Amino acid sequence: MTTQNPETAERSETSEHAGTPPGAAAPERTDPSDTTAPQPSFPRLHARTQRFSLGTPRAFTVAPDGSRVVFLRSASGTDRANQLWVLDLAADGPPVERVAADPQALLGGAAEQLSAAERARRERSREGGAGIVGYATDAAAELAAFALSGRLFAAELRAGTARELPAPAPVIDPRPSPDGRHIAYVAGGALRVTAADGGADRALAEPDGDGAGTVTYGLAEFIAAEEMQRSRGFWWSPESDRLLVARVDDTPVRRWWIADPAHPEREPEQVAYPAAGTPNAEVRLFVIGLDGARTEVVWDRERYPYLARVHWSASGAPLLLVQARDQRSALYLAVDPDTGTTRMVHADEDDDWLELFPGVPCWSPSGQLVRIADEGGARVLAVGERPLTGPQLHVRAVLDVTDDSVLISASAGEAATDPALGEVHVYRVNELGVERVSQEPGVHSAVRAGDVTVLVSATLDHYGSRVRVLREGKQVATVVSHAQQPGLTPRVTLTEGGARRIPCAVLLPTGYDPSSGVRLPVLMDPYGGPHAQRVLSARNAFLTSQWFADQGFAVVVADGRGTPGRSPAWEKAVKGDLTRTLDDQVEALHALAERFPLDLDRVAIRGWSFGGYLSAMAVLRRPDVFHAAVAGAPVTDLRLYDTHYQERYLGDPGTSPEAYRTSSLVADDGLVDPAEPHRPLLVIHGLADDNVVVAHSLRLSSALLAAGRPHEVLPLSGVTHMTPQEQVAENLLLLQVDFLKRALGL
Repeated sequence: MTTQNPETAERSETSEHAGTPPGAAAPERTDPSDTTAPQPSFPRLHARTQRFSLGTPRAFTVAPDGSRVVFLRSASGTDRANQLWVLDLAADGPPVERVAADPQALLGGAAEQLSAAERARRERSREGGAGIVGYATDAAAELAAFALSGRLFAAELRAGTARELPAPAPVIDPRPSPDGRHIAYVAGGALRVTAADGGADRALAEPDGDGAGTVTYGLAEFIAAEEMQRSRGFWWSPESDRLLVARVDDTPVRRWWIADPAHPEREPEQVAYPAAGTPNAEVRLFVIGLDGARTEVVWDRERYPYLARVHWSASGAPLLLVQARDQRSALYLAVDPDTGTTRMVHADEDDDWLELFPGVPCWSPSGQLVRIADEGGARVLAVGERPLTGPQLHVRAVLDVTDDSVLISASAGEAATDPALGEVHVYRVNELGVERVSQEPGVHSAVRAGDVTVLVSATLDHYGSRVRVLREGKQVATVVSHAQQPGLTPRVTLTEGGARRIPCAVLLPTGYDPSSGVRLPVLMDPYGGPHAQRVLSARNAFLTSQWFADQGFAVVVADGRGTPGRSPAWEKAVKGDLTRTLDDQVEALHALAERFPLDLDRVAIRGWSFGGYLSAMAVLRRPDVFHAAVAGAPVTDLRLYDTHYQERYLGDPGTSPEAYRTSSLVADDGLVDPAEPHRPLLVIHGLADDNVVVAHSLRLSSALLAAGRPHEVLPLSGVTHMTPQEQVAENLLLLQVDFLKRALGL
């Protein structure tokens, strides 16, 4: 149910194998030279552009000397293939953009071939693009390495040339050494190193004879990639002479089988899935030298089995953050790379759970520990043992650390004079105080090195994101976006609802006249759970919601308890009982009905993943409020979801069975606490989903049938939790509208 980015929570709404519902449109002609060709519908364009994200610059790296900015961008708003770009910031001339690596040229026009391991990595990161989807550079940002179609490539960023290096395929996650002389990568479960000039290539650690088939070196295990946002499995030393390497053995993990019933001739795919209360993969860590020397890093893995973060910089010893399985305690450990011994730098404990954050822990250049902590009811930035921010800010990530300041992203805290609803800003923090870098209301992030900062800003006034390059705070360049224009402008009001001041967004149909007195059928459109904020001060966050509004609904998006961005207490209020998320949807709806033209006799709800769970729960538990629901990829039996996520909120199912039963929609004896009357429910699920497996929807359907409750199920053959295909995106959205209108009697 984890969503990498709140602005991409709607990624999973399309498939290529669904049927055509009533009223579905035929494919349009889209030849740009034909001015008479009909324009694609919004749902079709939404899928074709991957939510209008294609053509947007991303994945920025700033050279430490401030001479260039490296980034990825595709050639147009409908082109999936990313190119590697460089923006030169010459001191004596205007900034100049140039292509450093073009996947079409490097592959000679051949189609990409992705290994199963690479497809799994992209599924974990919700990556729907093609071409160069990730890269890494050396310390000077002179050399970039990337994998393309399972092959290894290197680009000299100053010269603007790219070449293939000999390497056994398929190559995964190549990363240059800080000095740029070597490139480490994973192939066949082995960590390998090759000379950057194309010289000798060798394996430093390989699973042959060491649990081949179940052991990998240099890759993140499922739990780390899906739930901890740790996508890496190896880290270079700052001296470029050795690496920290994760060894993952998934032998203890239970095996599940995912089949495609539409292709009975194909064997089911075996996946190692650590469901709540079952064993995790065994993760160990080694220091491995380029000379082959190997030393294991030692810590209490029995007590702290989760390797959540690894940091290795010139500012201090290798730094680990390890968590207990219940995630209520964690240790920050410094590693002696010569002996593998560790010493505790800091320990954290929390009665509920300890959250993980981007960019921390790390060392400051002066050798102080930089972390984000929940202290005194606030989420603060701490350097050493001293908090540098207070309850006015809710810190979300550390973006960069220098001698002079720490660059962070943060939203308004509970003590802020202005709640700045839906806004996320970039701040420069040091012992003298806090300075806001981003000014206009919106959602901002940044990348910084030296005196150059790349500021990425999304606002309600503009489509997509704007990218500005600042030197010492003054704009010196912009990075152009090629993203497609949606042709639809959200009519959104950001507000708060209910006694809990629940952040909400309300969208009315384009052209609706409030003075008409006409009350509108309501569509609740939440994610509503941990790790995904939907109420954002950013236009593109509401494009699909506005499209639904234009079908005749008042659309409400509500971020109740459990969603991020407000306070630790707000996030942790769902501990032990996820049904509180539904209570907040009801509270927000009733409060908003006092101020907006909402018809409470016609209320529907739709969502995907956690939002799908919330939608199904709404019509099962509160049919007095909700009259129809569309549940996409819902988690229904919470015992079937993974360890790190589910145990964080509900504990171990063996010791907290009632918490799991209360929060689940189905149990071994059928539906859990269903209420009357029965309401229409449409369940949509990809059969190839390895995150929220289709067993969730099948168990729900069986329980509904056993209870005599009619419902509709749309199975999507060959589709995972992330479905960016465009072929039937329009049909799926139209099907939902058709279902909701029928169910509400419109």
